[in-house]
Amino acid sequence: MEIRIGIVQSMKELDIELPEGTDRDALAKEVEAALEGDRLLWLTDRKGRRVGVPAARIAYVEFTTTSERIVGFGAA
Repeated sequence: MEIRIGIVQSMKELDIELPEGTDRDALAKEVEAALEGDRLLWLTDRKGRRVGVPAARIAYVEFTTTSERIVGFGAA
């Protein structure tokens, strides 16, 4: 799963690829709690890197599922 976070007053977005099996509902609740408490939202990506995002700077959050790209003759 990937999470895309828009930052207030910035043209850039944070795209973070989360580990497989990440629970979308639990992550959504964690984002909501960070926004309500005006604290840092800590996320750990697929490679184990931790990213902290100040909740006050979050403009929007988008959850997407990653799909493997099929390349070659098997592509439909």
